[in-house]
Amino acid sequence: MPQSSADVNDFSKGAVWKNIVSLGLPLTVAQLVQLCYNIVDRIYIGHLSGASSLALTGLGLTFPIITIITAFTNLFGTGGAPLCSIARGEGDTIRAQKIMGNSFMMLVATGAVLMVLCELFKKPVLYLFGASDDTYPYAGAYLSIYLIGTIFVMIGVGMNSFISAQGFGKISMMTVVVGAVINIVLDPVFIFLFNMGVRGAALATIISQFVSAVWVFRFLTGKKALFTLNLQSMKPDWKLIGKIAGLGTSGFTMAVTNGLTQIACNRMLGLFGGDSYIAVMTVLNSVREIFMLPIHGITQGAQPVLGFNYGAKEYGRVRQGVRFTTAVTVIFTFAAWIVIMLIPDVFIRLFSSDASLMDIGIHGLKVFFFGFFMMAFQVSGQATFVGLGKSRQAVFFSLLRKLFIVVPLTFILPYIGGLGVDGVYLAEPISNFVGGIACFVTMMCTVYRKMKKEEFAAQKA
Repeated sequence: MPQSSADVNDFSKGAVWKNIVSLGLPLTVAQLVQLCYNIVDRIYIGHLSGASSLALTGLGLTFPIITIITAFTNLFGTGGAPLCSIARGEGDTIRAQKIMGNSFMMLVATGAVLMVLCELFKKPVLYLFGASDDTYPYAGAYLSIYLIGTIFVMIGVGMNSFISAQGFGKISMMTVVVGAVINIVLDPVFIFLFNMGVRGAALATIISQFVSAVWVFRFLTGKKALFTLNLQSMKPDWKLIGKIAGLGTSGFTMAVTNGLTQIACNRMLGLFGGDSYIAVMTVLNSVREIFMLPIHGITQGAQPVLGFNYGAKEYGRVRQGVRFTTAVTVIFTFAAWIVIMLIPDVFIRLFSSDASLMDIGIHGLKVFFFGFFMMAFQVSGQATFVGLGKSRQAVFFSLLRKLFIVVPLTFILPYIGGLGVDGVYLAEPISNFVGGIACFVTMMCTVYRKMKKEEFAAQKA
């Protein structure tokens, strides 16, 4: 690799916040576009004439399965990319290339297995997740087509992390933009013009996923990449795959526990409220995506910078990056919380034209998003652990917030004091406060403090 190419994306040079923004801004734009990619189906389906509420509920019931697919994408995508950044910081390009190749091989293999298994067990699983005879036809129709694109989404999303890890934030952004634009254009054509309903939404999605996957593959096998995908780098190294999966277990766990949370919420809302409340939860999850995707953009932009400087033993720069990332995420989520509290009706109308959902939706939104800014501490702490390769800490706090706080509270709170559906909504803000404080304080008292001591020792030497 020519030295000039390495210098272009050397994160040990220049202002740390500028390096983060140079990656984070394109990724934030990409995440905002990804927002359209993810929720445009729900917006169109929520405004279908006739059975929009049932269709929206059916779509929401597929989220846990889609989340499980995302979990395996995280296992090898977000698991491999930080290790790749650390190897780059250490100057070990061969190892970085091997990490990328092994991640690609595992993403493709896992995607094929998931596609087959999810299709085989689709019906019993959807009923287990809360589907009824009225909502299953919509959920089943959407999922059958969506699963065809499983490998495409694994490549497009999972391998896009390696474009960012090499420092090409704008190229990474375009991966999402290209797919999102295609999805946005095709959705109304298939849903309304061809009268395909939820099947049309799924078809538009897999076509856009295919194009994104091709875009990523062409770049990572082309001349502009600092190191490229090739058959030799894809030769399985099971010890290395174990390390990739070990670090990716954090993102995997977070996604799986998100899926478990969605299942728990759907079950309890169906029990205490009915299908309409499951439709409301689909809206609440969509609104959360609106405000979380930019946060994920900036933290994903920070991870390669943190990892590179950590590998280069530039601990002072790592600490600067942690402070900057935390400040940006806290300010943004606090502003988002204020907006949600002031104009909740706008967000409900965005996703549904069903007047019966308005009152229960506004109330649910206010409870669900109480103290939303506390989520920033969880996300910034988690991003630091992942960026520095601290897999055990990252996994623990993924499990703590969702599996040990949200899921149990979702099953318990509805029975306390007649809370009912409010108990389901309250589990989220409680987990934000408890999980956010625990994750951030631990990060500051362990890795952040340790880097401060190592920086001081290096200055004395």
